[in-house]
Amino acid sequence: MLSDDHVSEIIIEGENVSSGVQSHPSSSQIFQEKVLLDSSINMVSSISDIDVIDSQMVSKRNDQKGNQVLQFSTSLNESMSQTLHSLECMGIDTPGSSHEAVQGQKLIASLIPMTSRDRIKAIRNQPKTMEEKRNLRKIVDKEKSKQTHRILQLNCCIQCLNSISRAYRRSKNSLSEILNSISLWQKTLKIIGGKFGTSILSYFNFLRWLLKFNIFSFILNFSFIIIPQFTVAEKNTLQFTGLEFFTGAGYFRDTVMYYGFYTNSTIQHGSSGASYNMQLAYIFTIGACLTTCFFSLLFSMAKYFRNNFINPHIYSGGINKLIFCWDFTVTHEKAVKLKQKNLSTEIRETLSELRQENSKLTFNQQLTRFSAYTVAWVVSTGVAIACCAAVYYLAEYNLEFLKTHSNPGAVLLLPFVVSCINLAVPCIYSTFRLVERYEMPRHEVYVLLIRNIFLKISIIGILCYYWLNTVALSGEECWETLIGQDIYRLLLMDFVFSLVDSFLGEFLRRIIGMHLITSLGLQEFDIARNVLELIYAQTLVWIGIFFCPLLPFIQMIMLFIMFYSKNISLMMNFQPPSKAWRASQMMTFFIFLLFFPSFTGVLCTLAITIWRLKPSADCGPFRGLPFFIHSIYSWIDTLSTRPGYLWVVWIYRNLIGSVHFFFILTLIVLIITYLYWQITEGRKIMIRLLHEQIINEGKDKMFLIEKLIKLQDMEKKANPSSPVLERREVEQQGSLHLGEHDSSLDLRFRRSVQEGNPRA
Repeated sequence: MLSDDHVSEIIIEGENVSSGVQSHPSSSQIFQEKVLLDSSINMVSSISDIDVIDSQMVSKRNDQKGNQVLQFSTSLNESMSQTLHSLECMGIDTPGSSHEAVQGQKLIASLIPMTSRDRIKAIRNQPKTMEEKRNLRKIVDKEKSKQTHRILQLNCCIQCLNSISRAYRRSKNSLSEILNSISLWQKTLKIIGGKFGTSILSYFNFLRWLLKFNIFSFILNFSFIIIPQFTVAEKNTLQFTGLEFFTGAGYFRDTVMYYGFYTNSTIQHGSSGASYNMQLAYIFTIGACLTTCFFSLLFSMAKYFRNNFINPHIYSGGINKLIFCWDFTVTHEKAVKLKQKNLSTEIRETLSELRQENSKLTFNQQLTRFSAYTVAWVVSTGVAIACCAAVYYLAEYNLEFLKTHSNPGAVLLLPFVVSCINLAVPCIYSTFRLVERYEMPRHEVYVLLIRNIFLKISIIGILCYYWLNTVALSGEECWETLIGQDIYRLLLMDFVFSLVDSFLGEFLRRIIGMHLITSLGLQEFDIARNVLELIYAQTLVWIGIFFCPLLPFIQMIMLFIMFYSKNISLMMNFQPPSKAWRASQMMTFFIFLLFFPSFTGVLCTLAITIWRLKPSADCGPFRGLPFFIHSIYSWIDTLSTRPGYLWVVWIYRNLIGSVHFFFILTLIVLIITYLYWQITEGRKIMIRLLHEQIINEGKDKMFLIEKLIKLQDMEKKANPSSPVLERREVEQQGSLHLGEHDSSLDLRFRRSVQEGNPRA
C-alpha cells in the first residue's frame, strides 16, 4: 500500500505529464519520476481486479456514454503513451508498463460512466485505505469534469441531478458527523460498555433513546398547543405554596400544565388575522405525537431486529471481531485504551456465551431446575395478583377517602402505595435467581422482564379502569384535570423512589457487602428491574399526554437526572457481571416490550377516552361536546361543503375512518413480520450448514495429508536413492526458474482473482 504523501505525489506528477508540460529534468528528477511512475502503476494494477464487473456495468450504459468512454480512453491512451515515450527517451526502463497502463485505462474508463452511487460502491469495495480511495475518487472526478468540458452533448438535466445528489450525499455525511460529535453521553457510554459490558450498556442506550422520544413530543406540544394558549391565557389568581411540586394541584391547576386550562374558542388576533382552532390543534397534535411514536417504534424494532437477528455476521465467531474490528484512525492514548477494553469485553462475552451454550445437564439436574422454575413462577404470579387486588380496592375507595380527608397530602396515598409495590416486588423477583440458577444470563433477564411487565402493566390497567369508570363518571367539575394530577403524582413518586433506591438502598447494600457480610460482595446491576422502571414511567407519560400536555417535558428532566444518578451509583456500588454475556439482542426486546403491551395499551385507553367518554362541560377545549371525537366530525362536515377540500374528506372516510383499511394494514404488518422471521430462520440454517461444510473440508484436507505422507513413506522405502537425485535436480533447476516462478506467481494470482476463485 502507498502512503498519503506518495498518492498525492502521483496525482501531481500525473497531472503535470498529462497537461503536456515538457521540460528537461535532471538526473534526480528522472529517478524521482521513475519511482513515482512505478508506484502509480502498482497502485493502478492493484485495484484493477474489478475490471470484469465494471466492464459488465459499462456495457449496460447507452451509446452516448459509450462514446464518452471511447473519447476519454483515446485521450487517456495519448497521455499515457506520451508519458511512457518521454520516459523511454530519458533512458528509464519501464518493465510491464504497457500492460499496467492498459489495466489502469480500463479501470478509470469503467468508473467514469457510472452513476455516483455505483462509482462510490466500486471504489469502496477496493482493498485500500481510506486516503487512497479518496484520492482515487478525486482523480476520477477530475477526469470526469475535464470530459464534460470536451463533450458538448452532455445532458444538462443529468448534470444537475448528479450535482444535487452529490451535494445531498455530502451534506448528509456532514450532518451525520455533526450529530455523532454532539451525541449525548457518547464518552460516558463507552466507559460503561468497556467496564461493565454490553448488557448494562443496553439499559443506558434505552434511556437515551427514550429521552429523544420525549424531546420530540415536548417540541410538538409546545409549538402547537402551549404557545397558542399562552397568547390568550388569563392571569392565575391562585397562590403558590410550593406543595404543588408534590401534589400537582393548587397553583398548577390553572396553568398550561393541565387539560382544563385550555380554551375551546378559535384564537384570532385582529379582525383580519388568521384563525386557530384550538380543538383541532389539541387533538391533531396529540394524534400526531402518538402516530410518530408508533412508526418510530416500528422502525426501531425493524432496525434492531435486522441488525441483531437477520444479519449473518451476528452468528459468526469472534475471530472476525478480533482481526478486523480495530479502527486505525484512533490515535489518542485514552481512546486507544478504551477501545481495547471494549474489544476485550466483547470477546469475553462471546466466548462465555459459547461455553455456556455447549454445557449439558443430566436428567436429575434438569428435573430439579424445572421444579424450581415452576415454584418460582407460581409464587411470582400469586404475588402479582395480590398486589393488583390491593391496588384495585385502594383505588375504589380513594375518592371517598379524599372527600373525608382535607389534608393536601392525602392525595399522595395511592401513588405512595403503588410506588412501594413497584419497588419492593421486583426486588423479591430478583431473589428468585438464587433458586432458579439459569445457565444463560440472558434467559434470567428475559424471565425477570416478563414477570415485572406482568406486574406493572396490570397495575396500570387497574388504574386506567379506575380513571375511566370511576373518576370520569363521578360528576367532578373537571375530571380530565384530576386524571392528569393523578398521573403526575404517580410519575413523580416513582422518580423519587428510584432516586432514594439509587443513592440510599444501593449504597447501604455496598456497605453491607463490603464491611459487614463480606461473603455477599458487591451487587450486580439489575437490568430487568431498571428497564421496567423506564417502561412504566414512559407508559404513564403516553397516557397522561392527553390530560397533561407538559408531561413529556417533566419526563425529559427526570430521565436526564436519572442517567447521571444511575451512572454514579453504577460506578460506586456495583461490580461487572460475574457471567459475561452479549446483549446485542436486548435492545430489540426492550423496544418490543415498550410497543406491546405498553404502547398498544395506551392506544386502547386513549381510544376509549376519545370515542366513548363525555368531556367536562365547564373546562377544556372540548367543553360542550357529547364526545371528544365530535370535533373531528364537525370539521369533516365543514370541509365537505368546500369543493377544494373534498380529497381530505375522502381520505378520512375511506382510510382513517375505515375499519377495513386498518385491518388490511395490520395484515400487511403481520405478513412482513412473518417473512422477516422466515428469513432469519433460513439464514440460521444456512450458516449452520456452512459451518459444517468448513469442518468437513478441514477433515478432508487432514485425510489427504495423511494419505500423502503415507505414499511418500512407501516411496522412500521402495527407492531409497530417489530423494537424493530429486534434491540435486531441484538445486540445479531452482536458480534457473526462480525469476520465472516469481513473475508467473503474481500473474496466476491475478487471473485466479479475476476468475472469482475463492481459494486464491
